[in-house]
Amino acid sequence: MSLASTAHNLVVLASEGAEKHGGNHDSLNPYLTGGAAFFILMLMLWVTTRMNRDR
Repeated sequence: MSLASTAHNLVVLASEGAEKHGGNHDSLNPYLTGGAAFFILMLMLWVTTRMNRDR
């Protein structure tokens, strides 16, 4: 199997999957996911700054 035929097969497979499902899961809320990610990142930043007391 050559690289070109493998790439073509992967593109066909990816395009078929996107047509059937639309790429999003019904239970995922983008605002909730983004808000949770932002909260976790801010919590990690706060923990990092609390532990770095040498400055």
